[in-house]
Amino acid sequence: MIHTPPHAAPGPATNASKTASTSAAVIAMGWMHTAKFLTTAPQLHFLPELQVPEIAFVGRSNAGKSTCINTLTQQKRLAFASKTPGRTQSINLFSLGKQGVTDAVLADLPGYGYAAVPKSDKLRWQQVMANYLVTRENLVGIVLMCDPRHGLTELDEILLDVVRPRVEEGLKFLVVLTKADKLNKTEAAKALSIMELQAGGGSVKLFSALKKQGVDEVAQLLWQWAHPPAKKSAVPQVQPDVAPA
Repeated sequence: MIHTPPHAAPGPATNASKTASTSAAVIAMGWMHTAKFLTTAPQLHFLPELQVPEIAFVGRSNAGKSTCINTLTQQKRLAFASKTPGRTQSINLFSLGKQGVTDAVLADLPGYGYAAVPKSDKLRWQQVMANYLVTRENLVGIVLMCDPRHGLTELDEILLDVVRPRVEEGLKFLVVLTKADKLNKTEAAKALSIMELQAGGGSVKLFSALKKQGVDEVAQLLWQWAHPPAKKSAVPQVQPDVAPA
């Protein structure tokens, strides 16, 4: 009988897999770094009609949404974090793509749930975001920011209910557990396990801007959403750059 050494050196297949993974991460991070401001829309009807894949970032105020976007794109101030959370009440679009061609768009939706925002504004923006998430035709995926120390809030659960029909139809969905560096290994594993049960079939990733945890993984996932394998053989649809509003 041949006994395999417990700490055998990785074989060619393992090395090839690691190389492929590293290459994919480099491609995805390079792609994310091309992000630039496209336009801002205070209401849905101001949004341009686009044919390229759109990925929306949503989350409660103070969940780390702006920090996550800036970390993924390797830009310090692409997504503006207001000193007064909840005051940014526009949908901001950022184009992605090399050589002057936009092949995807990130949509930064206003943070919700901040106590200092008047109730009327909260209700108005809940409706705007719900309409966007339900009706935006080129939307291919949603990234929900959640602070794992607090878990899903009532507003997060309402959002999940709104998007569930589209997720069941194939819309991609990811829960990013931000500020993961605040958790120890046991707490992180527990938070991940709980959220996987609550995510309704979506993916869940631990993320830390401080320690760069999960950054490559999230970037690769978003790249895959915007570049599905089934469309590789088709003539790519590209969107010419749109002048900022």
